[in-house]
Amino acid sequence: MDAGHRESAARVRALIERAQCNPPLFRGALTCLPPAARDAWVDQVFGLGAPPEDGPQLPVGCVPYLPCSVDALLRLVEQAPVGATELFVDVGAGVGRAAALVHLLTGAPALGVEVQPALVAAARELAARLRLSGVSFIEADAGQPTDAWSAGSVFLLYCPFSGARLAKLLATLEPVARDHPIRLCCVDLPLPPCPWLERTSPPSLDLTVYRSTLTD
Repeated sequence: MDAGHRESAARVRALIERAQCNPPLFRGALTCLPPAARDAWVDQVFGLGAPPEDGPQLPVGCVPYLPCSVDALLRLVEQAPVGATELFVDVGAGVGRAAALVHLLTGAPALGVEVQPALVAAARELAARLRLSGVSFIEADAGQPTDAWSAGSVFLLYCPFSGARLAKLLATLEPVARDHPIRLCCVDLPLPPCPWLERTSPPSLDLTVYRSTLTD
């Protein structure tokens, strides 16, 4: 990262910590950068290093943690879209990067769901470090039923798992979709046929957005 980008990241981080960085300001600072520089800039703003090693709590069949690209998240907030009053839920949140980024881009409250205690602790530390009161994290197995995301409207699935675990997750989300419309934003994750979901548009590179049809 060049010196100008580092200076920009430091300025934006200081504004975030003082609660003076609204979504248009943050988005403008991010999108004025060359696409190839955006991931490193976000990591600089958030004070993140290399992704941590996964621990023994990672269930069999789950994908090791890797951060979702900034480019995919920028397309997600536009194509879902994510409204400022909607709850964004990141399934397999890792250290909290995607949840924090979507919150800063949109103003929407964000909830991260992560099964590994060390990653949950890191994510909570990130939210505390940046004073992001609208971002929270829970330690939970996304393949098991939970009430934690019952108010969620937009869900991110960045290839957390597949097969039977993915089927269980979709079954868990169906009651949520019966209560209110939801969107599933899948990155590098083909969904099995699901009668209560329909694709909103052709896939955009690695991102596919689905909407629920149960409350129509």
